Amino acid sequence: MSTVLPGSLVSTQWLADHLSAPDVKILDCTWLHESSNMDGRTQYRGRHLPGSVHFDIDAVADKTSPLPHMLPPAAEFAKKVGLLGIGDGDKVIVYDRMCGGAAAARVWWMFRTFGYHDVAMLDGGYGKWVKEKLPSDMSPVRPEPKTFTASLNPALVRSLDQMLANVASGTEQVIDARGPAKFAGSQDDVFPVKKKGHIPGAINLPWGDLIVEESGELVQPDAIKARLASAGVDLAKPIVVTCASGTIACVVMLALYLIGKTDVALYDGSWAEWGLKDETPIAAAA
Repeated sequence: MSTVLPGSLVSTQWLADHLSAPDVKILDCTWLHESSNMDGRTQYRGRHLPGSVHFDIDAVADKTSPLPHMLPPAAEFAKKVGLLGIGDGDKVIVYDRMCGGAAAARVWWMFRTFGYHDVAMLDGGYGKWVKEKLPSDMSPVRPEPKTFTASLNPALVRSLDQMLANVASGTEQVIDARGPAKFAGSQDDVFPVKKKGHIPGAINLPWGDLIVEESGELVQPDAIKARLASAGVDLAKPIVVTCASGTIACVVMLALYLIGKTDVALYDGSWAEWGLKDETPIAAAA
């Protein structure tokens, strides 16, 4: 798939060829839900791509919010990214260990939401990299702090109030990237909520439908378009993506970006917020 920066995907071959480039900065964004009894930092310490540093979506987050890994203020994002050794002008490559790269896709969205577009995700992530016997490392990386500039683009994020207003107006299509059972309300979600189901009017497009299972890569653009059409998504209308906590939805957003739909927004609170509130309407399977 495309190896063009900025703002899309890079192949394992592209990254292998550019590992030593001084302006290429690699972030290991591995994140695991606490129910897995594992954490991304420990996974990173075991093995990681050479020169990569760990980006923790739970640490680079709004600590005043009780919701999981909500977007932090721009100044805090800039400070923490700078401490990871990333500065203005660097080419940022994100990856993780999950097939399809959900946390990495969220970090891709975070950079773009803070006005930085020279960021791309490693297609197939760590799994494909290792399968191809490309180099990995156990050495800790101690980056030299750099100056990073961040400025929020509110067009790429949606709040609870905006989502409630959209239920009434129907102005924006809402794509829910969770699996069909969670969407239907027949399966518990991964975060503590009061309600099961989905936002009224939402379209279900499970993120896994956009992933090549064998390689963890995103499917080709023609297949992305076919899956969107099959789900009933109108690319001419505005789109917001959502999921359980604003991670896997970013895979759908990246897929949309690759076919030219670059203005998609994320409902950051997602079901972790919507499913907790008393005032939120829900829909579920009959």
